[in-house]
Formats: sequence, C-alpha cells, structure tokens
Amino acid sequence: MTLLLVAIGLGAGVLSGLFGIGGGIVIVPALLYFAKMSPQQAAGTSLAALVLPFGAAVGALNYYRAGHLHVRDALFIAVGMAAGAFAGSWLSTNMDGDLLRKAFAVLMVIMAVKLWVG
Repeated sequence: MTLLLVAIGLGAGVLSGLFGIGGGIVIVPALLYFAKMSPQQAAGTSLAALVLPFGAAVGALNYYRAGHLHVRDALFIAVGMAAGAFAGSWLSTNMDGDLLRKAFAVLMVIMAVKLWVG
C-alpha cells in the first residue's frame, strides 16, 4: 500500500508540475480506484497531502524563477481556497458518498468539455 500511495503522489507531482493540477484531478480518483477509499476519505487524504507544501513549493519555485508566478495573486487564491476547503469539506462529510462520487464525475466531464471546446 505504501508504494501505491507513493506512486499516486509521484504521478500527481508530475502532472501538477506540468499542468498545475493534482488533488482533485489525479489524487482523488487514484485513491478512489486504486486505494479503494470512499469519496470522503479520498478528498480528506488529498487535502491533507496538499497541506505538506514540499512538492508544491518546489514546483512553484521553478515557476517563480522563470518569471511565471504571481505571488500576490497566489496568496489571494490561497485565502479563498482556505474558506472554500472548509465549506466543501463540511458539505462532503455530510453528503452521501455515492452522490459525491457522481457529482465529482459530472464536474470532471464539464471541465473536460470546456477545455476541449475552448
């Protein structure tokens, strides 16, 4: 199980560095299907992994050095994310797991279509 979790983290780290994604798009589905976690456990575990800033900080440092990081904007987003994560985690822990999984799938399809169409 440890190697599986490290592999999920490695994959999320590579994709996060490439596309700025990780938790919701990579880690949560991987934990659902490979680690057999409930949607709530996957979301909570993903958020906890993101609290440890090492991976994200290293990636952000490369973007900063290349002049592709707006620190002020990132700080404002972080404030919104903190409030949103609190509200979203409350909703998730009070929602049926099957409904949460389906809602997540709908969100991913909508985002994929929007990215594809432009």
